[in-house]
Amino acid sequence: MCCQGTSIIYSLSSPYITISRASSKHSLGYSHIRLPLSFLSQHLLHLYLQERKMVKFSKQFEGQLVPEWKEAFVDYWQLKKDLKKIHLHNDNNTAPKTQTTSLANNLLSSIGMFSLFGGQRRDHGVIQVHKKLAASASKGDLYETELLEQFADTDAAKEFFACLDMQLNKVNQFYKTKEKEFLERGESLKKQMEILIELKTILQQKRKGASAQEDSKEDASISCTISCEESVKDRTEQEQEQLQDSYTDELERNDVSFSDSPRSDEIGKPMGMKREDGKLTTLSGRVFSCQGKNLRINIPLTTPSRTFSAISYLVRDDLFNQSSKKCGPEGSKLHINKSKLLHAEKMIKGALIELYKGLGYLKTYRHLNMLAFIKILKKFDKVTGKQVLPIYLKVVESSYFDSSDKVMNLADEVEDLFIKHFADEDRRKGMKYLRPQQRKESHAVTFFIGLFTGCFIALLAGYIIMAHLTGMYRRKPDSIYMETAYPVLSMFSLLFLHFFLYGCNIFMWRKARINYSFIFELAPTKELKYRDVFLICTTSMTAVVGIMFVHLSLITKGYSHTQVQAIPGLLLLIFLLLLVCPFNIFYQSSRYRFLCMIRNIILSPLYKVVMLDFFMADQLCSQVPMLRNLEYVACYYITGSYKTQDYGYCMRAKHYRDLAYAVSFLPYYWRAMQCARRWFDEGQTSHLVNLGKYVSAMLAAGAKVAYEKERSIGWLCLVVVMSSAATVYQLYWDFVKDWGLLQLNSKNPWLRNELMLRRKFIYYFSMGLNLILRLVWLQTVLHSSFEHVDYRVTGLFLAALEVIRRGLWNFYRLENEHLNNAGKFRAVKTVPLPFHEVDDED
Repeated sequence: MCCQGTSIIYSLSSPYITISRASSKHSLGYSHIRLPLSFLSQHLLHLYLQERKMVKFSKQFEGQLVPEWKEAFVDYWQLKKDLKKIHLHNDNNTAPKTQTTSLANNLLSSIGMFSLFGGQRRDHGVIQVHKKLAASASKGDLYETELLEQFADTDAAKEFFACLDMQLNKVNQFYKTKEKEFLERGESLKKQMEILIELKTILQQKRKGASAQEDSKEDASISCTISCEESVKDRTEQEQEQLQDSYTDELERNDVSFSDSPRSDEIGKPMGMKREDGKLTTLSGRVFSCQGKNLRINIPLTTPSRTFSAISYLVRDDLFNQSSKKCGPEGSKLHINKSKLLHAEKMIKGALIELYKGLGYLKTYRHLNMLAFIKILKKFDKVTGKQVLPIYLKVVESSYFDSSDKVMNLADEVEDLFIKHFADEDRRKGMKYLRPQQRKESHAVTFFIGLFTGCFIALLAGYIIMAHLTGMYRRKPDSIYMETAYPVLSMFSLLFLHFFLYGCNIFMWRKARINYSFIFELAPTKELKYRDVFLICTTSMTAVVGIMFVHLSLITKGYSHTQVQAIPGLLLLIFLLLLVCPFNIFYQSSRYRFLCMIRNIILSPLYKVVMLDFFMADQLCSQVPMLRNLEYVACYYITGSYKTQDYGYCMRAKHYRDLAYAVSFLPYYWRAMQCARRWFDEGQTSHLVNLGKYVSAMLAAGAKVAYEKERSIGWLCLVVVMSSAATVYQLYWDFVKDWGLLQLNSKNPWLRNELMLRRKFIYYFSMGLNLILRLVWLQTVLHSSFEHVDYRVTGLFLAALEVIRRGLWNFYRLENEHLNNAGKFRAVKTVPLPFHEVDDED
């Protein structure tokens, strides 16, 4: 077998193969190579897979990189564009030739990568890479490639290597910066562990001493002297309030949450870092001296009890300690009991998990960039016919990001530390926390989605036909069905339509490479995939429509409303029981998380506001009609009106009418309280501006409810004024704040600089659609209806439009949040540390 001066000689009786190549100026430094057939077979298979693989490397590269660090990775696509220019330049300046690509040439190019032949190359005259020191020591070494005579007159090649050098310098600088941050974080965590172990040892000794005393009824605690130098800075320390309920109360369930408040760009902050814009102290943020160390322990204010404790501490301090600034010689006493140490232990545990995750991302960053350099250099060699890969690859391998092993060593140390102190030296148990495995998607889920979708469509078609034949949805002076059963169907329809759109959002977030799991801080082992969401929606709506179909069939067969009226109520009761079911069935972790979110929203502002909580509160703002239907159904069945068929009782009751006002603006009130809590925690005035938006929505909702009761000109004018002001306010916040659009000096007119979607018209269409759907309230003024259709059906249609608008809003809200994280390279959570060393001067 021969090609371009190269021949492969083999014999069936010999286990070896001989490769011969005629000597030339650019050839390898050998004329005969004798290789075993096993070596050849492995490389033949490798080359075959490389040339016949279905997925391009660029797709693999994009799918495996860390989304928040995308800008720090090698710009592989730009390098391919530069390489294409070289290819076009060669085609224009050389006569067309027929190139024969043989297995022998590919084999020789792959053999040249091995160090066995790398030292015998004579192609060192193609390029020369110079290393020079940067102006700043933090940037490390800089690399610059010099092109020799072969490329001297090629501008495209100069542009390619200039871009390649820039990418290598960028990767080295970013890797060095992140490595430094993680190393600092690791040192801080080691100190934290030493302090925790020391305090736990002291506590155990105290408990043994307390158990010896029979009359001792209190828990043993460590009595430490509080330092008198407690300053205002101690109270304004807020960097450690970023840890959420998941790390202090729910870490054992691996169920975490995310704070949307601005965080530090660097993960490795030194111990004792303070923020100047905070407003509320932590529960135990006082300096104490223990075992010769001045320490401060900070427990985040994530629960109402801790919030009340901190507020009461501030009140007592202002009332009783304002006049007396000086302490006694012994100082006051601070007791650190087992509960506080348990919270501190969970905080350190969560910090170790996040540090290990960040180190894993850095390993992925290192590996993918190395592959990108190899791939693009191989393409360059193929296009130009030169042998640049071995020369430049030596430079890449000797650069900082590929030669430093500090990250590997730190990852091993974190593994050993975590397994020893938090997994009882059980490696398998420890790795479940450090490397949680995602749930495998089952084909059965897809099958049941299709099955229940077909059942739902068939039942819905039958229900609509039967309702049309019986005239249930037409305007009637007295329609018991529309007053009693239809609110249940309407409520479930709006709820699961919203849930279905959430599944569509998850699918689109994944397609657009938006890391929604990190933004919401969802556990990888328990988060709902879009298939799970679709399965829940199709199954639930099949059950709902099926039961409502049976209910309507019984009515048409002559059964009285009194006999079948309990069926819709039982349907609602079954869903409520499934929601609070304590057994590990039907997505228990997701149901528990949902209930916790509802609790946090209702008790706002007592709970610290996290991303998932205020995201859910925003969803409730679009579900006011559903909440009002729920209020009516609850009143109808709780008061026993379904037995007497007195469906007008709730409408006549004064308490119900007053509650209708409250339900109409409760979601806006909860959201406003969350904004107030965030302003109280972070001190940023933007949260007060956001609070004003929800206050305007509350006033508009109240005016609408009042106009529905008393249809007068005065209330109509008030509805128009309040709704118009609230709409303008909300549109500005949607486009500018939540979506990050309408930016001045942007390269994309009326948009932002960075866009996740390739087609810009989608953004313009979404803004126009959002504007139209925001004006749905005009139906309150116009009183539009569809011929003889009942007004409740029209109301359901308009409520569904608002739910659709919210689903559209969700995608762009998460897109903007993802771009903010990517702009600051935040790929892991900044978990606060409990113990802070304080200098004597502080």
